[in-house]
Amino acid sequence: MVRRRPDESDIRIRPAKSTRPRSKDRPSHSDSIAAQVITVDRGRTLCRIASGQLVSAMKARELGKNAVVVGDLVNIVGDVSGDAGSLARIVAVQPRRNSLSRTIDDAGAFEKTIAANLDQMVIVAASADPAPRQGFIDRCLAVAFDQGIKPIIVMSKSDLADPDEFLRAYKDLEVDYFKLKRGDNLTQLHKALEAKVSVLIGHSGVGKSTLVNA
Repeated sequence: MVRRRPDESDIRIRPAKSTRPRSKDRPSHSDSIAAQVITVDRGRTLCRIASGQLVSAMKARELGKNAVVVGDLVNIVGDVSGDAGSLARIVAVQPRRNSLSRTIDDAGAFEKTIAANLDQMVIVAASADPAPRQGFIDRCLAVAFDQGIKPIIVMSKSDLADPDEFLRAYKDLEVDYFKLKRGDNLTQLHKALEAKVSVLIGHSGVGKSTLVNA
């Protein structure tokens, strides 16, 4: 086999990569529609647009790894009909006025945002079975006040124990509260939640699912 020396014909010249910022190449999405995220489930979101129509959407690749959470104010493009099988794209997420996060490791070094742009935090605790935990409610109140979120305390299972003594600790904070027992009419609570973005927080077994489904 005869070897030869390489010459100019062996050199391949590739076109230089563009140095323009990628953002300039992105579409402006001037035709996008404002919406708010209602649910997030395994990469798919359900958004509500101004007309009240619910639209299924997925986050556009151009948004990168930034998470979209419940309560986010977003801009969507594509099929916003809300028909079965339709799918829009979330192309922008507006700045959040507040957010709620939880730690995702035992050391507490990393946090995951779970909701944003909240009006109210509904702290649900049972009057008994399980007993209310003052430390938990104190931490929730601290977060709510820090983020500018209105707190509401809901004491469920008040037919098992009177929560008045427990609630007295929060009297000076002027926090709204509801005492509920089985079979109660929830009209007043529904009015407090109407047209508000609220998050329900509480330990397992205190009645959160019952309130959501009522």
